Amino acid sequence: MNETLILPLAFLIPLICALGILIMGQEERAAKSLAGIGFGTPFLISLYTFLKFEPGDDGYDYLMEPVNTGLQQFGIHFQMGLNGVSLPLFCLAGIVGLAAGITAIRSNAERLPLYLFLLLLMHGGLMGIFASVDIFFFYFFHELALIPTFIMIGIWGSAERQIAAIEMTIYLTLGALVSLLGIIALYLAGGEEASLSMIKMASHLAENPISPDSQKTIFGLLLFGLGILVSLFPTHSWAPRGYGSAPTSNAMLHAGVLKKFGIYGLIQIAAPMLPSGAESWSTSLVWLALGNVVLIGFVVLAQRDLKQMIGFGSVMHMGYCFLGLATLSVIGVGGAVMLMVAHGMSIALLFLLAKYVQNRTGTLEMPEMGGLATKAPVLAAFFVVATMASIGLPGFANFLGEFSIFNALWKHSGWLVALAASGILISAIYGLRAVSNIFFGEPSAKLAKHWENEAPRDLDLWDRIPALLLICFMLIIGMRPMTISENINKHVKDLSYKDIAPDKPEVSTGMPTKTNLHKGH
Repeated sequence: MNETLILPLAFLIPLICALGILIMGQEERAAKSLAGIGFGTPFLISLYTFLKFEPGDDGYDYLMEPVNTGLQQFGIHFQMGLNGVSLPLFCLAGIVGLAAGITAIRSNAERLPLYLFLLLLMHGGLMGIFASVDIFFFYFFHELALIPTFIMIGIWGSAERQIAAIEMTIYLTLGALVSLLGIIALYLAGGEEASLSMIKMASHLAENPISPDSQKTIFGLLLFGLGILVSLFPTHSWAPRGYGSAPTSNAMLHAGVLKKFGIYGLIQIAAPMLPSGAESWSTSLVWLALGNVVLIGFVVLAQRDLKQMIGFGSVMHMGYCFLGLATLSVIGVGGAVMLMVAHGMSIALLFLLAKYVQNRTGTLEMPEMGGLATKAPVLAAFFVVATMASIGLPGFANFLGEFSIFNALWKHSGWLVALAASGILISAIYGLRAVSNIFFGEPSAKLAKHWENEAPRDLDLWDRIPALLLICFMLIIGMRPMTISENINKHVKDLSYKDIAPDKPEVSTGMPTKTNLHKGH
């Protein structure tokens, strides 16, 4: 088989399986079988592409020939390929997708075939996002993945699902429109020879750079449009409410994978193609990112609802990724990509375990819990592992990502590192407090009464499989980060982010300075 066809299969098979479920109607057994194929095949493809990845001179592997779309006059061709930045995120989509798919198949949700149909549509879009070389299809696949999110929250969400779905629709539609405006502006500013191919556009703009003023405007549009989609402070309020209301599998895919779309676009497209614009916005981005880390961190400490705590914690940790991007350096941006992958797995695991906790306690209010470790020790162990990973304990991939970002920040200013590192302390406080409230001590009177009517059980084999899948990959990357960091750093250098001398801080003012990424880029 031509290996360049393997990437289209990664998004086509989930969509074909989704269509099969639609044709089968309400036949649950057939829907589960098709869903197993639809979630399992992209996982296998992602592993294959990772193990066989050998980038060429252009930094890409599995690069297919452009396919005419009828929109060639607008520079739009269908083309897929993977580079050192997109590969780990493509694999992330496959891993989290399989974990979410297993969870969905066993969820016994009402109208399960429809539930699986929508989740497969979402998963197909996610696989397409990180395999797309054309910017138009990169954006298209995001919209394909986003639409099922609104529908699933509206149908299967919690009590506040209507408000959450409306709020998400408003925020994310606004973010999508602003980012689309930025993409159109980037294309028009490129002139007659511009293309929406990431490869061709980068080459064209290297030879014909856009004026600094135009770059600043276009990068600003992309920053705020894509930033809204990643819950950049202060446009973050949609995320915790949306995740808290979403059904578990949907929350796993959205928080774990889809949320990475915005930062990925800024790293892969905006900053390399608009270097002067990125430098102009770097100081502002630092302050906004610190808003995510510090201010939202204090909001996390005030949460008593488990899923709200996890949701706000996810928003908080996205601030680190923005800080890595703001350094415009190889080590900072490479750390941001590493952290996106690690965060995707750890946050998906936390949302999965939160559902298991809710099923066994009948509540999400942490002060009303306690003593669950004696009833479900495996669940307790998994939750402690997920919490330690989220905090950034050495041995997990999160630690490597955060450490790289702090290292890059240190080259700019020590006090920036101090502010950013305060998030580690905040994470430790709310994470360990959650572990204590849920699993240790005496169960509350309300919980004890609940257990009289419904004795809790520990996780069975199929409950453990998706959790173990995520934990294993978190540990593999954490123990051997070179498995993904070599390809990430190589391609980040190819994107012309700057190197920072390890023994020479670039400034002492506390803000990133304007340094050329590469003059031609």
